This record gives sequence, structure tokens and C-alpha cells, in this order.
Amino acid sequence: MARTVPRPEMTLAEKAYVPEIVKGLKVTMGHFLRGLFTPETLPVQSYPETPSVIPRNYRAKHRLMKRPDGEPRCVACMMCSTACPANCITIQAGESADDRIEKKPVKFEIDLLVCVFCGLCAEACPVDAIRMDTRIVALAADSREKFKVGLKDLMSWEPKDYPDNDTQSQKAPGGLLNAEAKKQWGIS
Repeated sequence: MARTVPRPEMTLAEKAYVPEIVKGLKVTMGHFLRGLFTPETLPVQSYPETPSVIPRNYRAKHRLMKRPDGEPRCVACMMCSTACPANCITIQAGESADDRIEKKPVKFEIDLLVCVFCGLCAEACPVDAIRMDTRIVALAADSREKFKVGLKDLMSWEPKDYPDNDTQSQKAPGGLLNAEAKKQWGIS
């Protein structure tokens, strides 16, 4: 059954609209004059000199996780490209030299101009091979082709840029847990 919502009656001044327009202009002029005469009170951040603090869980540019030997952690299962609503991930699989791993990506490319940064690729990955925690949000290039990032660019990160308690990142070459992880994998 439909319910009628009672609406309050407008006063004569509200029906004329002129007093309401004047109230709106008063607020606008107040902001304008405050910025004109006391600009130091405005909430401004001088961006290039002091960069924004971006939280670790913010969905930023992608990265591929590394194994202790430096190879990509990806097993080319195509789950990320299947889950991607924008179809911006291209993967070509090849055989892996390691007998414990069936496939590895020969080509892994993400078109950042098409990507909607939804994070579904990172959620779909069964081996935690792709993450979006780089904190790189200012993407700029002088051609469209430079926005297509491949294996080399996706794996060009250093463990020192990530917290010590991120054990998966610290197992990568150069990380705090790399020697221990190499022993577990039987790599000298």
C-alpha cells in the first residue's frame, strides 16, 4: 500500500525564490572574500613539494610478485584476465623450466588506459601473484604505448619499498627473507 509523505508548505518568501537566491549568493561571496583576503586559511596542499600520503591498501598501479629466484610468481592461469571487466590484461603462457610449476607467463601486459582499477584481478589470483599496492597513482606518459606495462615494468619493484611484515614481498631478491626462502626452495 502506498504511503503519502507530507510535504511542508512553502512560505511566501520561499515561493518568491529571491530570498533563497540571496542566501546562496551570501555563502558564495563569503567563500570568495575569505579566499581573496585571507588565503592562508584555505585548505591547500602544495602537491609536488609535499606528496600526498596514500594508504597501503589503496588500489594503485599493479605489480607482479617475485619468487625467491626472481622469476614471476604468476602461473599463467588466466584467472586475472578472465575476472577483469575491462579486458585490459593480456597473458601468453609458456612452459616453465622449474618442474614444480607447469606454466609461466611469457607475455603479461596491462593497458593502464583501459584499466578501471577495480582490483578484481588481484582478488581472482589464486597464488597472490598480482597486487595493486605500489602507491603509484600519478600516471603520465607522452604516448599511448607507454601505458601498456609489461613483465619488466610490473616486476621492477624493490622489497625495501614494502613493510617488513609483508613476508611475500620480503622473500623476493633483495628482501629480508630472501636467503631463508631460497633454502626452502632448494636454490643456492
